[in-house]
Amino acid sequence: MVASADHDIRSSDILLELEDVHMHFGNVAALQGVSLRVKRGEIHSIIGPNGAGKTVMLNCINGLYRPQQGEIHFKGRQVNALRPHQRARLGIARTFQKVEVFGGMTVLDNIRLGRHLHYRSGLLGGALYWGRAAKEEIRHREFIEEEIIDLLEIENIRHKPVGMLPYGLQKRVELGRALALEPELLILDEPLAGLNLEEVEDMARFILDVNEEKRWQVTCLLVEHDMGVVMDLSDQVFVLNFGSMIVDGAPEVVQNHPDVVKAYLGEEDLYSTRR
Repeated sequence: MVASADHDIRSSDILLELEDVHMHFGNVAALQGVSLRVKRGEIHSIIGPNGAGKTVMLNCINGLYRPQQGEIHFKGRQVNALRPHQRARLGIARTFQKVEVFGGMTVLDNIRLGRHLHYRSGLLGGALYWGRAAKEEIRHREFIEEEIIDLLEIENIRHKPVGMLPYGLQKRVELGRALALEPELLILDEPLAGLNLEEVEDMARFILDVNEEKRWQVTCLLVEHDMGVVMDLSDQVFVLNFGSMIVDGAPEVVQNHPDVVKAYLGEEDLYSTRR
């Protein structure tokens, strides 16, 4: 039986909403009638077995895919027809399963790339670098160095090429680039994958900080396989299996839901654990 969370919240409190979203690739149904509401200020996680449709769902939200059916609303506006950069301008930022950084560029330069949508000086002003353009550059640099780099604790590597850094630090740089956009919605696609225990603890702390600290207060949509972290961090957990929602609710409800257990363990394993 499919269940969903009754948030009992006003429409103005909803930052992101998916309504009956379908996504097909040929005869394969990646998403089948998926609906989701993400409240402002929460960490809303999406979990499910491999191949459940989690990344497809994220791709529909940030515009890499356009669903064949259903609607996606962000801040009350339908965004189905908007491309990824247009959705980014509205306040949606994202990190990816596989780190997407420019290895030959420094940490600072990688993070600065996430800031480009906020520049207003124009091509000529930027080329001449005087007046308004110079002041704007200083303001953006201060934001990156005093806010993002301080938050992610990467002051000592800011001038190093990202390609020379360990994988865990590259993950921080990618998060920093997403934060440079100053998003209202931060989509995190398996941010803990490939990290050791200490790096997992650090990344979890950074996610909590950007969600809870007054300076940031970013709503987070998190896809992650580490169930311990998901249950500790999340306000709501949405479970997908074969492109359909199983349940959307509080962590304590989701982790004991029989359909969720069955989706992860299978019928035979589920039976054996109950004997």
